[in-house]
Amino acid sequence: MALQDVQSWKPNVTFKLTRVGIKNIKKPVVINRNGKIVNLIPKMNLFVDLPAERKGSDLSRNVEVIEEIVDESVRMPSSSLEDLCERIASRLLERHEYANCAEVEAESDYFIEKRTPGGKETMEPYKIMAHAIKKRNGETKKFIGVEVIGMTACPCAMENIKKTYGERYTHNQRNIATLIIQNEGKIDADDLIFIAENAMSSSTFEILKRGDEMEVVKKAHENPKFVEDVVRDMLKQIMEKYNDLP
Repeated sequence: MALQDVQSWKPNVTFKLTRVGIKNIKKPVVINRNGKIVNLIPKMNLFVDLPAERKGSDLSRNVEVIEEIVDESVRMPSSSLEDLCERIASRLLERHEYANCAEVEAESDYFIEKRTPGGKETMEPYKIMAHAIKKRNGETKKFIGVEVIGMTACPCAMENIKKTYGERYTHNQRNIATLIIQNEGKIDADDLIFIAENAMSSSTFEILKRGDEMEVVKKAHENPKFVEDVVRDMLKQIMEKYNDLP
């Protein structure tokens, strides 16, 4: 007995839907970044558009595509997370013949080896994000992003305490900077992490001994910033490093 393809039926209400898909799919993938193998476990969201005359999308195909690309990434790793998203988006358009646009979003924990001010080696956690939009006419947009935790010292409190008491005291706060840029293949996630960290009053570290703690606080108080200053400093560094961006 042939089973009914209910998704292909005409709906009672005919509106085109721009995004239909599944979210929060986690799979291990392999990335080859300039000869360095990086293993990631990204959380991925996959979407296609749905024409007005079609009742539903074949969502099981999204999961099939993920499984295929994950398997392929072991033998043929992508050069970046955003390139992996583009591969998935291209495959989605092959499987969803009725779709004109596919979108893939990915987010993963990412670690970089650093040294604390006292010289202790530590693996610092970050988040990297990627997004690819692929249209059937070949038009493609890719985005790379990072999420970085840092520290800022308040310049307002510092100036008022200095004026009143003659001392440079202030309060500080933990900040999360998110930086996302459309990428044409020349922007590296590590560079964006450096830019975001460098824009803060000070970096933070997973492990801080007393001497490290002192140096982090000292550096932050020598470089007080509003969060607005952090955003502007990130933009300035991006323009200097990637001066040919549109």
